[in-house]
Amino acid sequence: MTRFTAFAATLALLAVGRAAGPDAPLALGKTIPLKGVDGKLDHLAVDVKGERLFVANKPNNTLDVIDLKTGTLVKQIADQGKVSGVAFVPDLDMVYVGNGAGVCNGFSGGDYKLVFSTKAPGADNVHYHPGSKLVYVAHGETLSALDAKTGEVKGSVKLPGAAHGFVIDEKAGKAFVVLTKPGAVGVVDLARSEVTQTFPLTLSDVGSPIAHDAANGLLFVGCPKKPMVVVFDAKTGKELAGVEIPGGIDDIHFDAERNRVYASCGDGALVVIGKAGGKYAVTAKLETPKFSRTCAYAEGKLYLGVPKQEGKDGPEVRVYEAKP
Repeated sequence: MTRFTAFAATLALLAVGRAAGPDAPLALGKTIPLKGVDGKLDHLAVDVKGERLFVANKPNNTLDVIDLKTGTLVKQIADQGKVSGVAFVPDLDMVYVGNGAGVCNGFSGGDYKLVFSTKAPGADNVHYHPGSKLVYVAHGETLSALDAKTGEVKGSVKLPGAAHGFVIDEKAGKAFVVLTKPGAVGVVDLARSEVTQTFPLTLSDVGSPIAHDAANGLLFVGCPKKPMVVVFDAKTGKELAGVEIPGGIDDIHFDAERNRVYASCGDGALVVIGKAGGKYAVTAKLETPKFSRTCAYAEGKLYLGVPKQEGKDGPEVRVYEAKP
């Protein structure tokens, strides 16, 4: 190891140490134990008013329901094959789950009974459009729109590549979908049910999760293999910046109140990105267990899914408070 490399490594360790201190932008509040086997958890969704958290416990094939008031696991909804994407809709009190085994399921938020199960091969991420009362599910090279109450397919968009993460801009009537082969962001006109633009991803390789800063018209795309968060202008598709991060990112969220981005990286880090000197940069990095790659953010709290660790009965969720 050269002197420069050793010095850089020392700086990195010091940065992690500072991130965990009293001035850290994220402070660990509590840890909530789950039940299940070894393997990587998938996406999470928050019910802010009801103080619940829904976790895609993928290795267990269950949708786990956590009571955030007591910090306890209250239910595991079984038979959710390859459970991946999760969305909670408060105005309907419904939970939507994209299962990689081939369906998008809708559950009542009151008794957790199955309301509908709609075929969607390779179902992954799901999001709700409150204006149209539609649930959108990404599966393979398709983005499908389902009636949020019945699960009836109301429309489908053929995409120019396999879909990963996506976000909905309700005001603009668009969805921004991260695509593979080649790496790009597809812009879907939701009213016309068609792709109207593609934004090429050139600063890194294939992207996966995406976050949206609606007020400033920005998109943040996480790239897990050539590790980077790429910042796009949501109107022009221009790549504005590329921020190097640890590998394995699978979730990313924008904190509008604090104007910063949180990225959970499977290589063992929770990263905070902000603007420093007018440029985007990693402003803090918290060490996390390896493969802790998914998270959710709401109302000043970040919820990190952590796979089963040695000596534990199952996986867990770590709850961080955003500071200041």
